[in-house]
Amino acid sequence: MGQAPSTPLSDCLNTVCNGRNNCVAYPDNPLYQISWVNRYNLDIPVEPIAVTRPETTQDVSDFVKCAAANNVKVQPKSGGHSYANYGLGGQDGELVIDLVNLQDFSIDTDTWRATIGGGTRLSDVTQKLHDNGKRAISHGTCPGVGIGGHATIGGLGPSSRMWGSCLDHVLEVEVVTADGSIKRASETENSDLFFALKGAGAGFGVITEFVVKTHPEPGDVVQYSFSLTFSKHADLVPIFQQWQELISDPNLDRRFGTEFVMHELGVIITATFYGTEEEWKATGIPERIPAGKVSVVIDDWLAVIAQQAEDAALWLSEIHSAFTAQSLAFRANELLSNDTISQLMNYIDDADRGTLLWFLIFDATGGAVSDVPMDATAYSHRDKIMFCQGYGIGIPILNQDTKDFIGGIIDTIQGSAAQTLTTYPGYVDPNLVDPQQSYWGPNLNTLGRIKSEWDPNDLFHNPQSVKPGEEAT
Repeated sequence: MGQAPSTPLSDCLNTVCNGRNNCVAYPDNPLYQISWVNRYNLDIPVEPIAVTRPETTQDVSDFVKCAAANNVKVQPKSGGHSYANYGLGGQDGELVIDLVNLQDFSIDTDTWRATIGGGTRLSDVTQKLHDNGKRAISHGTCPGVGIGGHATIGGLGPSSRMWGSCLDHVLEVEVVTADGSIKRASETENSDLFFALKGAGAGFGVITEFVVKTHPEPGDVVQYSFSLTFSKHADLVPIFQQWQELISDPNLDRRFGTEFVMHELGVIITATFYGTEEEWKATGIPERIPAGKVSVVIDDWLAVIAQQAEDAALWLSEIHSAFTAQSLAFRANELLSNDTISQLMNYIDDADRGTLLWFLIFDATGGAVSDVPMDATAYSHRDKIMFCQGYGIGIPILNQDTKDFIGGIIDTIQGSAAQTLTTYPGYVDPNLVDPQQSYWGPNLNTLGRIKSEWDPNDLFHNPQSVKPGEEAT
Protein backbone atom coordinates (compact mmCIF):
# COMPACT_ATOMS: atom_id res chain seq x y z
CA MET A 1 0.00 0.00 0.00
CA GLY A 2 1.39 3.42 -0.94
CA GLN A 3 2.09 5.62 2.08
CA ALA A 4 1.34 9.24 1.30
CA PRO A 5 2.06 11.99 3.80
CA SER A 6 -0.81 11.80 6.24
CA THR A 7 -3.81 13.87 5.18
CA PRO A 8 -7.47 13.56 6.17
CA LEU A 9 -8.15 11.92 2.77
CA SER A 10 -5.29 9.42 2.94
CA ASP A 11 -6.13 8.60 6.56
CA CYS A 12 -9.72 7.89 5.51
CA LEU A 13 -8.74 5.75 2.50
CA ASN A 14 -6.18 3.81 4.55
CA THR A 15 -8.79 3.13 7.21
CA VAL A 16 -11.11 1.66 4.58
CA CYS A 17 -8.27 -0.52 3.23
CA ASN A 18 -7.37 -1.65 6.76
CA GLY A 19 -3.93 -2.93 5.80
CA ARG A 20 -4.97 -4.78 2.62
CA ASN A 21 -2.33 -4.94 -0.09
CA ASN A 22 -3.05 -3.37 -3.51
CA CYS A 23 -5.99 -1.43 -2.10
CA VAL A 24 -4.78 2.17 -2.51
CA ALA A 25 -1.76 3.96 -3.93
CA TYR A 26 -0.56 7.55 -3.85
CA PRO A 27 1.72 9.65 -6.11
CA ASP A 28 4.78 8.89 -3.95
CA ASN A 29 4.57 5.23 -5.00
CA PRO A 30 7.44 4.67 -7.50
CA LEU A 31 5.13 2.52 -9.66
CA TYR A 32 2.19 4.91 -9.37
CA GLN A 33 2.01 6.10 -12.99
CA ILE A 34 3.02 2.77 -14.56
CA SER A 35 1.02 0.29 -12.49
CA TRP A 36 -1.79 2.26 -10.89
CA VAL A 37 -2.61 5.24 -13.11
CA ASN A 38 -1.64 3.54 -16.41
CA ARG A 39 -2.84 6.24 -18.82
CA TYR A 40 -4.43 5.03 -22.06
CA ASN A 41 -3.59 8.23 -23.98
CA LEU A 42 0.04 9.03 -23.23
CA ASP A 43 -0.34 12.49 -24.78
CA ILE A 44 -2.57 13.63 -21.92
CA PRO A 45 -0.82 13.76 -18.53
CA VAL A 46 -2.89 13.29 -15.41
CA GLU A 47 -2.06 12.58 -11.78
CA PRO A 48 -4.91 11.45 -9.53
CA ILE A 49 -4.68 12.26 -5.82
CA ALA A 50 -4.98 8.52 -5.20
CA VAL A 51 -6.06 5.32 -6.96
CA THR A 52 -8.18 2.83 -5.05
CA ARG A 53 -9.06 -0.78 -5.92
CA PRO A 54 -12.19 -1.77 -4.01
CA GLU A 55 -13.04 -5.42 -3.51
CA THR A 56 -16.71 -4.89 -2.63
CA THR A 57 -19.50 -2.42 -3.20
CA GLN A 58 -19.13 -1.38 0.43
CA ASP A 59 -15.51 -0.45 -0.29
CA VAL A 60 -16.73 1.75 -3.16
CA SER A 61 -19.25 3.39 -0.85
CA ASP A 62 -16.62 4.07 1.81
CA PHE A 63 -14.14 5.49 -0.72
CA VAL A 64 -16.83 7.81 -2.12
CA LYS A 65 -17.61 9.02 1.42
CA CYS A 66 -13.91 9.74 1.98
CA ALA A 67 -13.80 11.85 -1.17
CA ALA A 68 -17.02 13.71 -0.37
CA ALA A 69 -15.80 14.53 3.15
CA ASN A 70 -12.61 15.99 1.73
CA ASN A 71 -14.10 17.82 -1.27
CA VAL A 72 -12.23 15.64 -3.77
CA LYS A 73 -13.75 14.78 -7.15
CA VAL A 74 -14.27 11.12 -8.11
CA GLN A 75 -14.16 9.09 -11.32
CA PRO A 76 -14.63 5.33 -11.72
CA LYS A 77 -12.31 3.36 -14.00
CA SER A 78 -13.47 0.10 -15.56
CA GLY A 79 -11.31 -0.77 -18.58
CA GLY A 80 -9.57 2.60 -18.68
CA HIS A 81 -9.96 3.22 -22.42
CA SER A 82 -11.13 6.84 -22.37
CA TYR A 83 -9.42 8.73 -25.19
CA ALA A 84 -8.93 11.67 -22.80
CA ASN A 85 -8.11 9.60 -19.70
CA TYR A 86 -11.42 10.53 -18.08
CA GLY A 87 -11.45 7.27 -16.10
CA LEU A 88 -8.49 8.85 -14.29
CA GLY A 89 -10.39 12.11 -13.79
CA GLY A 90 -9.09 13.80 -16.94
CA GLN A 91 -7.38 16.36 -14.70
CA ASP A 92 -5.04 16.27 -11.73
CA GLY A 93 -6.22 15.71 -8.18
CA GLU A 94 -9.22 13.40 -8.54
CA LEU A 95 -9.81 10.14 -6.68
CA VAL A 96 -9.88 7.14 -9.01
CA ILE A 97 -12.00 4.12 -8.12
CA ASP A 98 -10.53 1.30 -10.20
CA LEU A 99 -13.13 -1.47 -10.48
CA VAL A 100 -10.68 -4.16 -11.62
CA ASN A 101 -11.62 -6.47 -8.72
CA LEU A 102 -15.39 -6.29 -9.35
CA GLN A 103 -15.62 -9.27 -11.71
CA ASP A 104 -18.57 -11.25 -10.33
CA PHE A 105 -20.78 -13.06 -12.84
CA SER A 106 -23.97 -15.07 -12.64
CA ILE A 107 -26.86 -15.89 -14.97
CA ASP A 108 -30.47 -16.83 -14.33
CA THR A 109 -31.23 -19.67 -16.74
CA ASP A 110 -34.98 -19.07 -16.41
CA THR A 111 -34.90 -15.43 -17.56
CA TRP A 112 -31.42 -15.50 -19.18
CA ARG A 113 -30.60 -12.29 -17.36
CA ALA A 114 -26.92 -11.99 -16.51
CA THR A 115 -25.41 -10.11 -13.57
CA ILE A 116 -21.97 -8.72 -14.43
CA GLY A 117 -19.46 -6.92 -12.20
CA GLY A 118 -18.68 -3.33 -13.12
CA GLY A 119 -14.98 -4.00 -13.76
CA THR A 120 -15.45 -6.82 -16.27
CA ARG A 121 -13.79 -6.40 -19.66
CA LEU A 122 -15.67 -7.14 -22.86
CA SER A 123 -13.54 -10.19 -23.70
CA ASP A 124 -14.50 -11.72 -20.36
CA VAL A 125 -18.16 -10.75 -20.82
CA THR A 126 -18.19 -12.66 -24.11
CA GLN A 127 -16.45 -15.70 -22.64
CA LYS A 128 -18.60 -15.89 -19.50
CA LEU A 129 -21.85 -15.54 -21.44
CA HIS A 130 -20.67 -18.26 -23.84
CA ASP A 131 -19.69 -20.59 -21.02
CA ASN A 132 -23.05 -20.13 -19.28
CA GLY A 133 -25.62 -21.06 -21.89
CA LYS A 134 -24.09 -19.77 -25.13
CA ARG A 135 -25.62 -16.33 -24.66
CA ALA A 136 -24.55 -12.94 -26.02
CA ILE A 137 -25.14 -9.20 -25.80
CA SER A 138 -24.31 -6.36 -28.16
CA HIS A 139 -20.99 -4.63 -27.53
CA GLY A 140 -17.93 -3.24 -29.25
CA THR A 141 -14.96 -5.10 -30.69
CA CYS A 142 -12.03 -3.97 -28.50
CA PRO A 143 -11.57 -6.77 -25.94
CA GLY A 144 -9.90 -4.68 -23.23
CA VAL A 145 -12.72 -2.13 -22.92
CA GLY A 146 -14.56 -2.34 -19.60
CA ILE A 147 -18.32 -2.74 -19.36
CA GLY A 148 -18.46 0.03 -16.75
CA GLY A 149 -17.83 2.77 -19.29
CA HIS A 150 -19.11 0.95 -22.36
CA ALA A 151 -22.61 0.25 -21.02
CA THR A 152 -23.01 3.74 -19.53
CA ILE A 153 -21.99 5.73 -22.64
CA GLY A 154 -23.67 3.72 -25.40
CA GLY A 155 -21.61 0.72 -26.36
CA LEU A 156 -21.73 0.28 -30.13
CA GLY A 157 -20.52 -2.68 -32.17
CA PRO A 158 -21.19 -4.93 -35.16
CA SER A 159 -24.43 -6.37 -33.71
CA SER A 160 -25.88 -3.01 -32.58
CA ARG A 161 -28.06 -2.55 -35.66
CA MET A 162 -29.62 -5.95 -34.88
CA TRP A 163 -29.80 -5.93 -31.06
CA GLY A 164 -29.36 -2.29 -30.04
CA SER A 165 -26.48 -0.73 -28.13
CA CYS A 166 -24.85 -2.29 -25.07
CA LEU A 167 -26.71 0.07 -22.74
CA ASP A 168 -30.02 -0.98 -24.30
CA HIS A 169 -29.41 -4.40 -22.73
CA VAL A 170 -29.09 -2.98 -19.20
CA LEU A 171 -32.20 -3.69 -17.10
CA GLU A 172 -30.95 -2.78 -13.63
CA VAL A 173 -27.80 -1.64 -11.85
CA GLU A 174 -26.30 -1.46 -8.40
CA VAL A 175 -24.79 1.99 -8.04
CA VAL A 176 -23.01 4.04 -5.39
CA THR A 177 -24.29 7.62 -5.40
CA ALA A 178 -22.61 10.86 -4.35
CA ASP A 179 -23.50 10.52 -0.66
CA GLY A 180 -22.06 7.00 -0.57
CA SER A 181 -25.46 5.30 -0.60
CA ILE A 182 -25.76 1.92 -2.32
CA LYS A 183 -28.83 2.00 -4.55
CA ARG A 184 -30.61 -0.17 -7.11
CA ALA A 185 -31.74 1.65 -10.23
CA SER A 186 -34.05 0.46 -13.00
CA GLU A 187 -37.08 1.67 -14.93
CA THR A 188 -39.19 1.10 -11.82
CA GLU A 189 -36.75 2.09 -9.05
CA ASN A 190 -34.84 5.39 -9.03
CA SER A 191 -35.83 5.67 -12.67
CA ASP A 192 -34.48 9.21 -13.10
CA LEU A 193 -31.02 8.10 -11.99
CA PHE A 194 -31.31 5.03 -14.25
CA PHE A 195 -32.09 7.32 -17.20
CA ALA A 196 -28.90 9.32 -16.56
CA LEU A 197 -26.69 6.29 -16.00
CA LYS A 198 -27.68 4.91 -19.42
CA GLY A 199 -25.70 7.37 -21.50
CA ALA A 200 -23.98 9.78 -19.10
CA GLY A 201 -22.96 7.45 -16.29
CA ALA A 202 -19.59 8.93 -15.33
CA GLY A 203 -21.26 12.03 -13.90
CA PHE A 204 -23.83 10.24 -11.76
CA GLY A 205 -22.34 7.37 -9.80
CA VAL A 206 -20.16 4.28 -9.66
CA ILE A 207 -21.93 1.21 -11.05
CA THR A 208 -20.70 -1.91 -9.32
CA GLU A 209 -23.07 -4.39 -10.97
CA PHE A 210 -25.10 -4.60 -14.17
CA VAL A 211 -28.13 -6.82 -14.79
CA VAL A 212 -28.53 -7.32 -18.55
CA LYS A 213 -30.84 -9.15 -20.91
CA THR A 214 -29.08 -11.60 -23.23
CA HIS A 215 -29.68 -13.29 -26.58
CA PRO A 216 -28.87 -16.76 -27.88
CA GLU A 217 -25.58 -16.65 -29.78
CA PRO A 218 -26.15 -16.35 -33.51
CA GLY A 219 -25.66 -19.58 -35.44
CA ASP A 220 -24.20 -18.89 -38.86
CA VAL A 221 -22.31 -15.64 -39.36
CA VAL A 222 -20.95 -14.26 -42.64
CA GLN A 223 -17.79 -12.17 -42.41
CA TYR A 224 -16.84 -9.87 -45.29
CA SER A 225 -13.69 -7.89 -45.93
CA PHE A 226 -12.42 -5.78 -48.79
CA SER A 227 -9.05 -4.08 -48.98
CA LEU A 228 -7.43 -1.88 -51.57
CA THR A 229 -4.00 -0.30 -51.79
CA PHE A 230 -3.70 2.71 -54.05
CA SER A 231 -1.50 5.65 -54.95
CA LYS A 232 -3.73 8.42 -53.64
CA HIS A 233 -6.84 8.73 -51.48
CA ALA A 234 -8.74 10.56 -54.23
CA ASP A 235 -9.07 7.12 -55.85
CA LEU A 236 -11.36 6.21 -52.96
CA VAL A 237 -14.15 8.63 -53.84
CA PRO A 238 -16.38 6.18 -55.79
CA ILE A 239 -15.78 3.37 -53.28
CA PHE A 240 -16.83 5.53 -50.34
CA GLN A 241 -19.84 6.83 -52.27
CA GLN A 242 -20.95 3.24 -52.88
CA TRP A 243 -20.50 2.25 -49.22
CA GLN A 244 -22.29 5.36 -47.88
CA GLU A 245 -25.20 4.83 -50.28
CA LEU A 246 -25.57 1.29 -48.96
CA ILE A 247 -25.53 2.16 -45.24
CA SER A 248 -27.96 5.05 -45.76
CA ASP A 249 -30.66 2.72 -47.11
CA PRO A 250 -33.53 2.97 -44.56
CA ASN A 251 -34.42 -0.64 -45.37
CA LEU A 252 -30.91 -2.01 -44.90
CA ASP A 253 -31.08 -5.45 -43.28
CA ARG A 254 -30.49 -5.06 -39.54
CA ARG A 255 -28.41 -8.22 -39.40
CA PHE A 256 -25.67 -6.30 -41.25
CA GLY A 257 -22.98 -4.20 -39.55
CA THR A 258 -20.04 -2.57 -41.34
CA GLU A 259 -17.04 -0.22 -41.09
CA PHE A 260 -15.10 1.72 -43.73
CA VAL A 261 -11.51 2.32 -42.61
CA MET A 262 -9.03 4.57 -44.40
CA HIS A 263 -5.34 4.46 -43.52
CA GLU A 264 -1.98 5.53 -44.94
CA LEU A 265 -1.81 2.84 -47.60
CA GLY A 266 -5.42 2.27 -48.58
CA VAL A 267 -8.81 1.22 -47.34
CA ILE A 268 -10.33 -1.73 -45.52
CA ILE A 269 -14.07 -2.40 -45.50
CA THR A 270 -15.24 -4.96 -42.95
CA ALA A 271 -18.75 -6.28 -42.41
CA THR A 272 -20.58 -8.88 -40.38
CA PHE A 273 -23.89 -10.45 -41.35
CA TYR A 274 -25.70 -12.50 -38.74
CA GLY A 275 -27.26 -15.25 -40.84
CA THR A 276 -26.52 -17.94 -43.40
CA GLU A 277 -24.66 -17.40 -46.66
CA GLU A 278 -27.94 -17.92 -48.52
CA GLU A 279 -29.62 -15.22 -46.41
CA TRP A 280 -26.62 -12.95 -47.01
CA LYS A 281 -26.96 -13.32 -50.77
CA ALA A 282 -30.73 -12.84 -50.59
CA THR A 283 -30.32 -9.39 -49.01
CA GLY A 284 -28.77 -8.07 -52.21
CA ILE A 285 -25.97 -6.46 -50.17
CA PRO A 286 -23.16 -8.36 -51.96
CA GLU A 287 -24.10 -6.65 -55.23
CA ARG A 288 -23.93 -3.22 -53.57
CA ILE A 289 -20.40 -3.32 -52.16
CA PRO A 290 -17.03 -4.08 -53.78
CA ALA A 291 -16.35 -7.77 -54.30
CA GLY A 292 -14.34 -8.93 -51.32
CA LYS A 293 -13.33 -11.92 -49.24
CA VAL A 294 -16.31 -13.75 -47.70
CA SER A 295 -16.06 -16.43 -45.02
CA VAL A 296 -18.85 -18.26 -43.21
CA VAL A 297 -18.54 -19.19 -39.54
CA ILE A 298 -20.99 -21.86 -38.39
CA ASP A 299 -21.93 -21.96 -34.70
CA ASP A 300 -18.63 -20.55 -33.43
CA TRP A 301 -19.46 -17.21 -31.83
CA LEU A 302 -16.11 -16.93 -30.07
CA ALA A 303 -14.33 -17.18 -33.42
CA VAL A 304 -16.48 -14.34 -34.78
CA ILE A 305 -15.67 -12.13 -31.79
CA ALA A 306 -11.98 -13.01 -32.08
CA GLN A 307 -11.93 -12.00 -35.75
CA GLN A 308 -13.67 -8.71 -34.99
CA ALA A 309 -11.13 -8.03 -32.24
CA GLU A 310 -8.31 -8.81 -34.67
CA ASP A 311 -9.80 -6.40 -37.21
CA ALA A 312 -10.08 -3.70 -34.55
CA ALA A 313 -6.47 -4.27 -33.50
CA LEU A 314 -5.38 -3.18 -36.98
CA TRP A 315 -6.19 0.38 -35.99
CA LEU A 316 -7.03 0.44 -32.26
CA SER A 317 -4.29 -1.33 -30.38
CA GLU A 318 -4.37 -2.37 -26.73
CA ILE A 319 -0.93 -0.78 -26.50
CA HIS A 320 -1.12 2.53 -24.66
CA SER A 321 0.20 5.30 -26.90
CA ALA A 322 0.17 9.03 -27.55
CA PHE A 323 -2.70 9.80 -29.89
CA THR A 324 -5.30 12.34 -30.94
CA ALA A 325 -8.89 11.44 -31.79
CA GLN A 326 -11.87 13.42 -33.03
CA SER A 327 -15.26 12.29 -34.29
CA LEU A 328 -18.61 13.29 -35.77
CA ALA A 329 -22.12 11.81 -35.89
CA PHE A 330 -24.48 11.96 -38.89
CA ARG A 331 -28.24 11.84 -39.36
CA ALA A 332 -29.55 10.57 -42.69
CA ASN A 333 -29.79 14.15 -44.01
CA GLU A 334 -26.24 15.01 -42.87
CA LEU A 335 -24.23 12.47 -44.87
CA LEU A 336 -21.25 13.51 -46.95
CA SER A 337 -22.10 15.00 -50.35
CA ASN A 338 -20.09 13.97 -53.39
CA ASP A 339 -18.30 17.32 -53.29
CA THR A 340 -17.45 16.86 -49.61
CA ILE A 341 -16.13 13.35 -50.24
CA SER A 342 -13.84 14.71 -52.97
CA GLN A 343 -12.71 17.61 -50.76
CA LEU A 344 -11.97 15.19 -47.94
CA MET A 345 -9.88 12.83 -50.05
CA ASN A 346 -7.97 15.70 -51.62
CA TYR A 347 -7.31 17.19 -48.18
CA ILE A 348 -5.92 13.87 -46.95
CA ASP A 349 -3.66 13.54 -49.99
CA ASP A 350 -2.30 17.07 -49.65
CA ALA A 351 -1.97 17.37 -45.86
CA ASP A 352 1.20 16.96 -43.81
CA ARG A 353 0.01 14.02 -41.76
CA GLY A 354 2.94 13.92 -39.34
CA THR A 355 2.66 10.15 -38.88
CA LEU A 356 2.23 6.95 -40.85
CA LEU A 357 -0.17 5.61 -38.22
CA TRP A 358 -3.51 7.31 -38.76
CA PHE A 359 -7.01 6.03 -39.43
CA LEU A 360 -10.35 7.47 -40.46
CA ILE A 361 -13.13 5.06 -39.52
CA PHE A 362 -16.76 5.32 -40.62
CA ASP A 363 -19.27 3.09 -38.78
CA ALA A 364 -22.86 2.27 -39.73
CA THR A 365 -25.35 2.67 -36.87
CA GLY A 366 -29.14 2.99 -36.57
CA GLY A 367 -31.38 -0.05 -36.92
CA ALA A 368 -32.46 -1.34 -33.51
CA VAL A 369 -30.60 1.51 -31.78
CA SER A 370 -33.09 3.91 -33.37
CA ASP A 371 -36.14 1.98 -32.15
CA VAL A 372 -35.70 3.30 -28.61
CA PRO A 373 -37.24 6.75 -28.03
CA MET A 374 -34.75 9.61 -27.70
CA ASP A 375 -36.00 10.48 -24.22
CA ALA A 376 -35.92 6.90 -22.89
CA THR A 377 -32.24 7.08 -21.91
CA ALA A 378 -29.55 9.74 -21.77
CA TYR A 379 -28.00 8.38 -24.99
CA SER A 380 -28.90 11.02 -27.56
CA HIS A 381 -27.75 9.60 -30.90
CA ARG A 382 -30.77 7.43 -31.71
CA ASP A 383 -31.32 9.45 -34.89
CA LYS A 384 -27.83 8.86 -36.30
CA ILE A 385 -27.00 6.36 -39.04
CA MET A 386 -23.23 6.91 -39.30
CA PHE A 387 -20.28 7.92 -37.15
CA CYS A 388 -16.75 8.83 -38.16
CA GLN A 389 -13.63 8.79 -36.01
CA GLY A 390 -10.22 10.15 -36.94
CA TYR A 391 -7.13 8.88 -35.11
CA GLY A 392 -3.51 9.97 -35.33
CA ILE A 393 -0.91 8.05 -33.34
CA GLY A 394 2.50 9.44 -32.38
CA ILE A 395 5.63 7.34 -32.83
CA PRO A 396 6.85 7.69 -30.15
CA ILE A 397 5.41 11.12 -29.40
CA LEU A 398 2.48 12.96 -30.93
CA ASN A 399 3.39 16.04 -32.94
CA GLN A 400 1.33 19.11 -33.80
CA ASP A 401 1.21 18.21 -37.50
CA THR A 402 -0.74 15.05 -36.66
CA LYS A 403 -3.12 16.93 -34.36
CA ASP A 404 -3.69 19.51 -37.10
CA PHE A 405 -4.22 16.78 -39.69
CA ILE A 406 -6.94 15.03 -37.70
CA GLY A 407 -8.52 18.37 -36.82
CA GLY A 408 -8.47 19.30 -40.50
CA ILE A 409 -10.40 16.14 -41.42
CA ILE A 410 -13.14 17.11 -39.00
CA ASP A 411 -13.09 20.74 -40.16
CA THR A 412 -13.34 19.68 -43.82
CA ILE A 413 -16.45 17.58 -43.13
CA GLN A 414 -18.03 20.07 -40.72
CA GLY A 415 -17.29 22.98 -43.04
CA SER A 416 -19.51 21.45 -45.71
CA ALA A 417 -22.39 20.63 -43.36
CA ALA A 418 -25.47 22.82 -43.11
CA GLN A 419 -25.58 22.51 -39.31
CA THR A 420 -23.23 21.71 -36.45
CA LEU A 421 -22.58 17.98 -36.31
CA THR A 422 -22.57 16.27 -32.93
CA THR A 423 -20.34 13.67 -31.28
CA TYR A 424 -20.84 10.32 -29.54
CA PRO A 425 -19.40 10.52 -25.99
CA GLY A 426 -17.78 7.10 -26.37
CA TYR A 427 -15.43 8.81 -28.84
CA VAL A 428 -14.64 11.54 -26.35
CA ASP A 429 -12.96 14.64 -27.76
CA PRO A 430 -11.28 16.94 -25.20
CA ASN A 431 -11.10 19.74 -27.77
CA LEU A 432 -14.86 20.23 -28.17
CA VAL A 433 -16.05 23.77 -27.50
CA ASP A 434 -19.45 22.76 -26.09
CA PRO A 435 -19.03 19.06 -25.29
CA GLN A 436 -22.13 18.48 -23.18
CA GLN A 437 -24.35 19.92 -25.90
CA SER A 438 -22.60 17.78 -28.51
CA TYR A 439 -22.81 14.58 -26.48
CA TRP A 440 -26.30 14.85 -24.93
CA GLY A 441 -28.06 17.76 -26.70
CA PRO A 442 -31.80 16.88 -26.57
CA ASN A 443 -31.44 15.24 -23.16
CA LEU A 444 -29.13 17.80 -21.55
CA ASN A 445 -31.78 19.80 -19.69
CA THR A 446 -33.17 16.64 -18.13
CA LEU A 447 -29.68 15.46 -17.20
CA GLY A 448 -28.88 18.80 -15.58
CA ARG A 449 -31.96 18.51 -13.37
CA ILE A 450 -31.15 14.91 -12.39
CA LYS A 451 -27.55 15.87 -11.63
CA SER A 452 -28.77 18.67 -9.33
CA GLU A 453 -30.85 16.16 -7.39
CA TRP A 454 -28.41 13.26 -7.13
CA ASP A 455 -25.02 15.02 -7.18
CA PRO A 456 -25.51 18.74 -6.49
CA ASN A 457 -21.84 19.24 -5.53
CA ASP A 458 -20.58 17.60 -8.74
CA LEU A 459 -18.59 14.92 -6.90
CA PHE A 460 -18.59 12.63 -9.94
CA HIS A 461 -16.72 14.87 -12.33
CA ASN A 462 -14.53 15.00 -15.40
CA PRO A 463 -13.88 17.98 -17.69
CA GLN A 464 -16.84 17.11 -19.94
CA SER A 465 -19.32 15.40 -17.62
CA VAL A 466 -22.84 16.74 -16.99
CA LYS A 467 -22.84 19.59 -14.46
CA PRO A 468 -25.63 20.37 -11.96
CA GLY A 469 -28.38 22.46 -13.52
CA GLU A 470 -26.79 22.26 -16.95
CA GLU A 471 -29.01 23.42 -19.80
CA ALA A 472 -28.85 22.99 -23.53
CA THR A 473 -27.46 25.91 -25.49
